[in-house]
Amino acid sequence: MIIFLIIVALIIVITTVVVYLFMQQPAFGKAPQAKRLAQYSGLPNFKNGIFQNIHDTPQLATGYSMPLVLFNYIFNKEKHRKPLTAVPSIRTDLHNLPATDDVLIWFGHSSYFIQINGKKFLIDPVFSGNASPLAGSNKAFNGSNIYSAADMPVIDYLLITHDHYDHLDYKTVIQLQQKARKVICGLGVGEHFERWGYNEKNIIEKNWNEEITLENNITIFTTPARHFSGRGFKRNTSLWLSFLLQVNDYKIFIGGDSGYDTHFAEIGKTHGPIDLAILENGQYNAAWRYIHTLPDEFLQAADDLQAKKVLPVHNSKFAMANHAWNAPMAVIASLNKKQGFLQTPVIGQPFYLKKDDQQFTHWWQAEV
Repeated sequence: MIIFLIIVALIIVITTVVVYLFMQQPAFGKAPQAKRLAQYSGLPNFKNGIFQNIHDTPQLATGYSMPLVLFNYIFNKEKHRKPLTAVPSIRTDLHNLPATDDVLIWFGHSSYFIQINGKKFLIDPVFSGNASPLAGSNKAFNGSNIYSAADMPVIDYLLITHDHYDHLDYKTVIQLQQKARKVICGLGVGEHFERWGYNEKNIIEKNWNEEITLENNITIFTTPARHFSGRGFKRNTSLWLSFLLQVNDYKIFIGGDSGYDTHFAEIGKTHGPIDLAILENGQYNAAWRYIHTLPDEFLQAADDLQAKKVLPVHNSKFAMANHAWNAPMAVIASLNKKQGFLQTPVIGQPFYLKKDDQQFTHWWQAEV
């Protein structure tokens, strides 16, 4: 019995040491240190050493448990979680886009490029083909990962909504280090970038409801989201947020990840009407409804924001939830009743922001 207990103790110690050493890798980033934590003291959304949502936000909805969610994910898998053929995509030369074009290029999931008023923005880029710190554990769908950091021009502003691996990709931001002039992110996320060699002078960290004045009549407003953060075992040491990008009188809402809540209506009241809302629509589960938007809530959020057009993202690249890969687009298209409201470009297809006559196909119907 004593020998057995010694063996168990050794296994626990060895496992603990291996996990600890593994998590010292740069990809895990770095939690905010004393200097930053002192700055957060007294903030209304920072309590007990972590950031808080506006309202209580359970990780799982009532009636669900993590063992049940994991069981269904492993043993009751949706057979169409991954496409059988390549996801449709288009190669666009971003290096040679006319400087006068106001255009958005979506790269799948929540990564996209915006050029507007002569300035270039890159949001939550993930070009490594993996949405996990474990190599090959969450691979991008065939056809969805056709862009790389090398395909990006010099980026004026790299915007990061939060530090999850499917939004903040270590390999990608390392490759972008010489191209990204400024990083704009939530409080605490800058600690990751500093560990990875970015100059702190080029990192702009903000709380919710702050304003950043940029060149060319461009203003960024940081706005709330209902989500969480974390790249290790401890959650919510850095802030998750959304952005309102205003160029003259044209407004783009950059939603990041968020469960439905009152903040959408508040943002709409403050900043609406909004010309284009970019909202997550995919990798959803009724169990996660507090931290991810369900399809019917997607349209309500767009209405709350007073959005004229809406672009659904957070889909068609990674299988992170137990639904068919193309369900997010098929369901939202069936629910939408507004002509010209839903914008559905193929990955890589130029979406001209101020053109009202663009036509997009139901490309996800290629495989049902």
